[in-house]
Amino acid sequence: MRMNPAYDPKAPKRATNLSINSDLLTMARALDINLSAIMETALASAVTAKQRERWIAENRDAMVAYNEHLEANGVFSDGLRGF
Repeated sequence: MRMNPAYDPKAPKRATNLSINSDLLTMARALDINLSAIMETALASAVTAKQRERWIAENRDAMVAYNEHLEANGVFSDGLRGF
């Protein structure tokens, strides 16, 4: 299941300052790695993961209750399935 994008990829870019390990930065530059693209990809992934964690935490009680309901009552189609 794919969730909505965590951000608008067409939003304008904004400059920011980062502190990066100097050896790692030197290696990345020598390898012609696009730091902005790597940062955006990693940050989008981190944002999505945190949003997922937050959603699960906010909905944990409902999921537990639903699973308990299914264990006690089954699903509506139990008597209709032919497999």
